[in-house]
Amino acid sequence: MEIVSLLFRQNVIMFLYLFIGYVLYKKKVITAQGSGEIGRLLLHVIMPSAIIKSYIKDYSGEMLAGFLVSFGTAFGALLLAMLVSGLVFRNKSTIRQFGAAFSNAGFIGIPLVQMTLGEEAVFYVASFVAILNILQWTYGVFIMTGDKSQISLKKIITNPIAVSLVIGLLMFFLPVRLPAVVTGVIGTLASMNGPLAMIVLGAYLAQVPFRELFTDKLTYLCAAVRLLLIPILTMVCLFLIPDGFGTVRLAVMLAAAAPVGSNVAIFAQIYHKQYTDAVKDVCLSTVLSILTMPVVIGLAEYLW
Repeated sequence: MEIVSLLFRQNVIMFLYLFIGYVLYKKKVITAQGSGEIGRLLLHVIMPSAIIKSYIKDYSGEMLAGFLVSFGTAFGALLLAMLVSGLVFRNKSTIRQFGAAFSNAGFIGIPLVQMTLGEEAVFYVASFVAILNILQWTYGVFIMTGDKSQISLKKIITNPIAVSLVIGLLMFFLPVRLPAVVTGVIGTLASMNGPLAMIVLGAYLAQVPFRELFTDKLTYLCAAVRLLLIPILTMVCLFLIPDGFGTVRLAVMLAAAAPVGSNVAIFAQIYHKQYTDAVKDVCLSTVLSILTMPVVIGLAEYLW
């Protein structure tokens, strides 16, 4: 159960970063516009750097096998999440259907996987993040708009996460070595992912009256589906993964157990939905995940 105590400790650290973001916003050091700009920096530079960094390693058949298993497992886990969220929220709330389906695998999943399972595991969880982003810009856009014509192939192809995955895979397969200065910059940027992501989420949290987090029944339901129902069903499905791919299984489980992804707030703004509902879902599920993720991962380790 060592990973559970390590995960809990890392979640406490992430919560402290969240608190820093909360205080900075309340003290007007960070504005709403500023937090949005930091979010774009994370999406376009820092998270892609974390993904590329995970692929800067020598090619091996074992790593390739792990990647293929993680890719297929991630796709299956996300299909399951979309199915469950659709069944629960289809006639209730498009915001919650989107939020419950897509975890914060990039901003929270990657740093937690990196800190608890090591750099190798980021190699496996990167495919989860890439598939998640592609599905957000296809299925997610359709949920928000109900209009298939709103789905843009250009946005999918030029998505920073998808592009970084392609770059990373090329570096993994080809005998290419970057200069030490370049890899050093990529590594430094990648290390900023966890702290900055949580600071931004803290700034989001500060924009919502604290009492409102605990008075919306749909926000509680969204958190329960995202943090408990979907991870437990995913855990059951992951029994199918052979024991030889234990790191892959845990990496996907961590990504699947992460709270509501902050992109739901961005999509809500883009498509003129109830932005404050999205922020409440992100913030409440993020706070509760500090307790639920260690419990879910501990249960998974015990059962596996």
